[in-house]
Amino acid sequence: MRDAVQWGRSLIFTINIYAAMPVFGIVFLPWALVSRQGAIAACKSWSYYTLWCAKWMVGIRYEVRGTAPTDEVMIASKHQSFLDIILIFISIPAGKFIMKRELMFAPVIGQYALKLGCVPVDRGKRSFAIKKMVEDVEKGAQQPGQLIIYPQGTRIPPGVKSGYKVGTGVLYEELGQDCVPVATNVGLFWGRSGIMKRPGLAVVEFLPRIDAGQDRDAFMARLEQEVENASDTLMQEAGMTFDGLDRHD
Repeated sequence: MRDAVQWGRSLIFTINIYAAMPVFGIVFLPWALVSRQGAIAACKSWSYYTLWCAKWMVGIRYEVRGTAPTDEVMIASKHQSFLDIILIFISIPAGKFIMKRELMFAPVIGQYALKLGCVPVDRGKRSFAIKKMVEDVEKGAQQPGQLIIYPQGTRIPPGVKSGYKVGTGVLYEELGQDCVPVATNVGLFWGRSGIMKRPGLAVVEFLPRIDAGQDRDAFMARLEQEVENASDTLMQEAGMTFDGLDRHD
């Protein structure tokens, strides 16, 4: 019975936040058309509204740990659900994401993503996609901000092991910027798919930055180890056990 009630609350919450998206988009549209700051303000306003609704509608509280960067860096984050996108975005001045090309055609999201300076990536032809991603990132470099990439390429459920893709290492080399790793446990409360949301403390944690200029392979090994271990710790803190699951040592 309790799960049924929570599912019902989750359904209302989901309908509410997605219905609010075009409302915020329309309200901020005049400002967003003439200024990137207008697009940032629109997305952050909707994000804070969503977090406010999440707290009282489905019982999800949030916490951001560590030092969020304000300079020109690459952020490489664990990706478990839409919630980690929201929490990273509200924590930094001007986030711009590496995102699936299909999302650029989504109503409201696509138009505002372009204004933010997000970089669409075709996940099909791997070598071409990486080359195009680097070119597009370099073209968009005139728009200051923090470039956010998800090294595993997609949302990964808690406890599931998935490798880190080479595109993150290529960008790290080409941009010559520091990288700030991010760990999270949000998938325990807001999953990668489905309606159900579960109450609890969702956390994203900004980890110590990795300086620019390291060897690509060494960088990737360090990034994966630090993000996976820190994410495991956050999930254990929230009550998840790893018996029978693959873990990163």
